[in-house]
Amino acid sequence: MGGMTRDVALLVFPEVQTLDFAGPLEVFSVSRRLLEAQGRGPAYRTRVLSLDGGPLRTSSGLQVTPDAAVCAVETPPDTLLVAGGAGVYAALQQVALVDWLRAVAPKVRRVGSVCTGAFLLAEAGLLDGRAATTHWSRCATLAERYPAVQVREDPIFIADGPVRTSAGVTAGIDLALSLVEEDHGPALALEVARWLVMFVRRPGGQSQFSVQLAAQSAERAPLRELQAWIQEHPGADLTVARLAARVGMSPRNFARCFREQLGVSPGRYVRRIRLEAARQRLERSDASQAEIASTCGFGTVESLRRSFLGALAVTPGAYRERFRRRTEEN
Repeated sequence: MGGMTRDVALLVFPEVQTLDFAGPLEVFSVSRRLLEAQGRGPAYRTRVLSLDGGPLRTSSGLQVTPDAAVCAVETPPDTLLVAGGAGVYAALQQVALVDWLRAVAPKVRRVGSVCTGAFLLAEAGLLDGRAATTHWSRCATLAERYPAVQVREDPIFIADGPVRTSAGVTAGIDLALSLVEEDHGPALALEVARWLVMFVRRPGGQSQFSVQLAAQSAERAPLRELQAWIQEHPGADLTVARLAARVGMSPRNFARCFREQLGVSPGRYVRRIRLEAARQRLERSDASQAEIASTCGFGTVESLRRSFLGALAVTPGAYRERFRRRTEEN
C-alpha cells in the first residue's frame, strides 16, 4: 500500500475558507514527503478543483488558482474532500457542481467534507441516512434543511461508511490525519502531526464543546457572570430554580432570558459544561471516574457513562485511554 499513489482532490469555490482546504492539503503534502524520504514511494497526489477551474478568492481574500475544472477530471480521485466557507450557499445553487458531486461520489473510495462543505454533500444526497457533522453553529441549519441527514453537533469528525464529515476549520486537519492513518497506519499520521506541530491528534469523537462554549457569551452582565460561575462549579446544584435565584429572577423568566441570550436552554447548557469539565479531568488528571462523576455534577459513574456515550459515542474509560495513548505517542 505504501508504494501506491493515491489521488486526493479538494473541491473549492469562491469565498471558500482557506484553512478548510489548505489544512488537509498540508497533511497530504507532508505525508508524501515523509514517505518519499523513507523510500516508500509517493503516497498522495493532490489537486484543487473548482467548477470552472478559474482563479477565485477565498473568504480571507487570498487568490487561488485551482488545478482544474471538475469537468476536466477524467479519472475519479481516490479521495474527494469538499471544503466549506461563506461561499458554500452560493455553491449550492450551482446545479452543475452538485450534479458532478452526485455523479462522481460512487466512483471514489471515500468522500468527505470540512466544515460547511457538508451542505454540498447533503445537497447532492450523499448524506441521506448517514450520521454527519459540520461546524457547531450550522448543525441546526443542516438538520433543518436536510432532514434525511442524522446531524450530530458534538464530534469533530464522523466516519459513516465511505463518507466523512468534519467540524469547522482545524477539524479538517484531524480528518485528513485520520485518512492518512487509514492508509498508512498510526506511526505516519503521528509523524505528520509532529511536523505540523500539533500537540495531539484529536479522536473524531472529541467534542466541539470547548470551541462552542468559548464562543457563547450572554450580553447581560448577570448572565455572563452566571456563566463563569457555572463553569467554575460544575458539581453544584445547577437546577433552573437555583440558577434563577442566584441572578434574582423567577425560574420562568430566567429560562426565557437564558435561551434568548445563549440560544440554548439552561439545562442543556449545564449538561454541556459538565461534560466538558469531565472531559478535561479525564485528559489531565488521574482522578477516578467516580470522583469525576461527583465533582462534575453527574452523581454516579453510570450517569457519566451514559452522557459520554450519548454525546461522544465513547465511554469515559475509552476516551481517557485513547487520549492518553495518543499523547504519549506524540
